[in-house]
Amino acid sequence: MEGEAGGSVRCGSWIRRPENLNLVVLGRTTTFHSSSSSAIEIFSFDPNANSLSSSPLARHDLEESDDDPIAIAVHPSGDCFVCSTINGGCKLFELHGQGTHLKLSTKELPPLLDAGPQKCLAFSVDGSRFATGGVDGHLRILEWPTLRILVDEVRAHKSFRDMDFSLDSEFLASTSTDGSARIWKTEDGVPLMTLTSNSDEKIELCRFSKDGTKPFLFCTVQRGIKALTAVYDISTWNKIGHKRLLGKPASVMSVSLDGKYLALGSKDGDICVVEVKKMEISHWSKRLHLGTPITSLEFCPSRNCRVVLTTSNQWGAMVTKLNVPADWKEWQIYFLLLGLFLASAVVFYIFFEKSDSFWNFPISREQQTRRNIDSFLGDAQSDDPNVFGPLDM
Repeated sequence: MEGEAGGSVRCGSWIRRPENLNLVVLGRTTTFHSSSSSAIEIFSFDPNANSLSSSPLARHDLEESDDDPIAIAVHPSGDCFVCSTINGGCKLFELHGQGTHLKLSTKELPPLLDAGPQKCLAFSVDGSRFATGGVDGHLRILEWPTLRILVDEVRAHKSFRDMDFSLDSEFLASTSTDGSARIWKTEDGVPLMTLTSNSDEKIELCRFSKDGTKPFLFCTVQRGIKALTAVYDISTWNKIGHKRLLGKPASVMSVSLDGKYLALGSKDGDICVVEVKKMEISHWSKRLHLGTPITSLEFCPSRNCRVVLTTSNQWGAMVTKLNVPADWKEWQIYFLLLGLFLASAVVFYIFFEKSDSFWNFPISREQQTRRNIDSFLGDAQSDDPNVFGPLDM
């Protein structure tokens, strides 16, 4: 079952509010068939119906000078997000209110006021850093929320294609339109290394693993006409293998917050979801955005809700429920523990009933025979002279 928000949507992302409410923010663009301006809209998500609200909870019309939105990055707190536009640099949007009663306010970001179009935006997992990658190849990493500039690399790439923070926020991976990929230390901005690849390979997208146990970096690689997904070990930054998953060029990639699943969206509207542990496809949605590149792909932040948000310029926004095994819910875990406790109590009761006493194990046949003899002869170590009864003199 799919929920849709039609119209031309350039970018989108989930917002997990402090009250555990999941919202969706969309960046809409102007079209030839509509007189409405570009806008930022907030929608509610109904997990039972697996759909977005029919009308936005809040809307902010972008100024003509800003033109169309390019990318959106939501802070992990769910209280704000940053949107980049074609002409207006980056702006900060803050959410006010609770539940579905929300209002949007905007603030300028001085270090990014005249930065130009930013192709890539990313917050670190802990929310302490914010990175932007420009169409002009300029990399900026800011401390959040102080906006202190940590990294300001003018010629980081020819032009940014993708970027992602590692789980511990120590590294930033970035890819370029020329097929190169670099790793950066986020504290001092030192370019750690450039990922190695064959001469006929181009690295396009990148995502770090998020489960906390497997320190990997996933990259989509185009080798001629073959589209591959490569895996790098971040302890050595060596490629440890690759696999053909989507089978066609990918336009976007995402990893679930718990790190169990990796998703790939194609340039003609397909998505596939891969179980990271086995590196096998668990879900296919073909022709989801028929004939159109998927511009955004993101897992719902709730672990008990396996759905993904996708957007495209032609088909708008969709939320798609994944055909993957359901995770254990908290109440199910407690129910299982209670069942194990009751089963243990029943076994203990049966053991008690079959035993001679509370503390003794059931005695064997040999022990039973010995007990009968002892009861007949008496206790040989007893000091009672009448142990055998009174003597007949």
